Amino acid sequence: MDDSLLVFIVLGLTLAAFVWGRFRFDLVALASLLASVVLGLVPADQAFSGFGHPAVITVVAVLVLSRGFERAGVVDVIAAQVLKVGDRLLYQLLALTGLVTVLSGFMNNVGALALLLPVALRMSREHDTSPSILLMPLAFGSLLGGLTTLIGTPPNIIISSYRASVAGERFSMFDFFPVGGAVALAGVAFIVLLGWRLVPRRTGQASRDAMFDTAHYLVEVRVDADAQALGWSLHKLRRKLDDNVPVLALVRGGHRYAGHSFYGVLKEGDILLLEAGPEELKALEDRAGLRVGLTPEEAPDPDAQPTDAEQSDTEPTNTEQADSDDQVWSSDNAAAASTSAQPLNADGDAGSASLAQRTRQLVDQDEQARERRVTLDETREAARGTEDGDERQDDKAPEDLHLIEAVVRNDAAISGRTAAELRLHHQYGLHLVAVARDGGRLKQRLRDIRFRPGDVLLLQGDPEGLGESLTVLGCLPLADRRLTLGQPRQLALSVGIFAVAIAAMLFDLLPAAVALSLAALVTLLVGVLPLREGYRAIDGPVVVLLGAMIPVGQSLESSGGAGLIADAMLGLGSQWPPILVLAGLFMVSTLLSNVINNAAAALLMAPIAASLASGFELSLDPFLMVVAVSASCAFLTPIGHQSNTLVMGPAGYHFSDYWRLGLPLTLVVMVVAIPLIMLVWPLQ
Repeated sequence: MDDSLLVFIVLGLTLAAFVWGRFRFDLVALASLLASVVLGLVPADQAFSGFGHPAVITVVAVLVLSRGFERAGVVDVIAAQVLKVGDRLLYQLLALTGLVTVLSGFMNNVGALALLLPVALRMSREHDTSPSILLMPLAFGSLLGGLTTLIGTPPNIIISSYRASVAGERFSMFDFFPVGGAVALAGVAFIVLLGWRLVPRRTGQASRDAMFDTAHYLVEVRVDADAQALGWSLHKLRRKLDDNVPVLALVRGGHRYAGHSFYGVLKEGDILLLEAGPEELKALEDRAGLRVGLTPEEAPDPDAQPTDAEQSDTEPTNTEQADSDDQVWSSDNAAAASTSAQPLNADGDAGSASLAQRTRQLVDQDEQARERRVTLDETREAARGTEDGDERQDDKAPEDLHLIEAVVRNDAAISGRTAAELRLHHQYGLHLVAVARDGGRLKQRLRDIRFRPGDVLLLQGDPEGLGESLTVLGCLPLADRRLTLGQPRQLALSVGIFAVAIAAMLFDLLPAAVALSLAALVTLLVGVLPLREGYRAIDGPVVVLLGAMIPVGQSLESSGGAGLIADAMLGLGSQWPPILVLAGLFMVSTLLSNVINNAAAALLMAPIAASLASGFELSLDPFLMVVAVSASCAFLTPIGHQSNTLVMGPAGYHFSDYWRLGLPLTLVVMVVAIPLIMLVWPLQ
């Protein structure tokens, strides 16, 4: 069988697997590479040459530098100013979309979006703006910004490296700017002035009050002497209730313990703060014998001292001991308990308050308690693990009741897995409270939900470890993320290191891959970014995708497959003016980038563009520039780029929502880009 035909078969199956989405794109790319080696399309001694390709090294360096910017607070200083733009929608759109566009030119566009996404959500809540109006423009702005510089997006790096391989010279750092800058400016202007009106309004679906509609289901239940649950652990209680009733806290003897870190057994008089709907309320009584609803007289007395029996449960011999500074129930808490103790209903009677209000109240009180809290002494710490089988629970400060929303990234380790398989609680110290998908809360058993990219999770955990756990799992924190300004010395140092690298590239002192790698190394050596954070910043699946697909893309050219495709396009467009040929190349590349990774689209389309240029006997540069721009215009689907997927859950978008703004924006980009490319990069 002819090599070119084999290449088409391999690539066809690869593209089908990308679109199907059953397997991760990095695994598909690796399978494609190994299949090409077995079939003789890629020499065995060159199978893994792509992992050392300058494009891959440059992408890795940019990811590390981007994380360094985050760590040093470079972007947070700027983002903090965005919240001051006021309540006019035009200013909000201009500030968010414009800022993410500028940032995406100099750092990873997903990283820029991740930094501003919590800002956009907070802005939508503070100014009563629908988050769906802000988030799609924000995502598309991050893609537009990548067009402006060499390091703005992987397709630009790939196209620059490809040009070096066929023409002996790379595109420099700002060669993309004349066209990319104009296209980005036109795109932002279209979005801010007109495009946002095309975005479907999914009112309030990014807020916890709506997406996680728990306003009428936050209740307190009491463990009586005749309760079946007496002596049960919280794990057993959740199991008996099919894991559908998240226990947020346990109150015992005037002390509150976070539900996710309590490992003891239930005792008479314990009060559980939990979230339960009408069906679960009945199960609580039927299966566990827990009494729903407390009278004001039964609410914990903030001034009451533990009884002798209660005190015995908090001696240093187990982890229920708490200092007086750890008392967390104030009179406000007692009032809140009294209110929430009344039976709640779906109509939201006066006896219930919204979860958001309760959470804010708890956070306010937690801040006060945190200021008073003192460190537990070593004796108490040592006593916690003395007796195997003793009750143990972490009686940390009340900030353990911290709730946070997080969105599942495309490359998340938890994608396709359940909370039970991941052992979220035991392995990561996270308590899954709720899951939302497509703007609505899922009602099935939490332990059985298989996470998907774009899902929004409501999690409870220790604030000190939340950030690290979410990073490991591949989730992006949303609503409760706080901006950190970093240290001024690190901020200036981070910017200075990057500026030196850019200067080295501009004056041709060092190739881009070497200059940026050196900058990333210095960033790690001087402590701007810890080494562990640097490794975590590297997007493994993208590195595997690029490293595997580069040899496969080269086989498309070496086998003659790219020439065959170019000949077919030449035959169809032989009588067309060059501008229409470029438009056809733009549309094919854009459609491809909306169903597969944009880097893969650039890798596949670059040799075809070169063959077209050769066939028409025209300059190579305008054809490569068309591929660079079009491969980054993944505006039509939520799967075309990670930025699109990340905003889908928080905004409650549907799959079909994207083309409403994405299609006209793509046309705007094409109409602006192609004439400019022909002007800046002449065909002859």
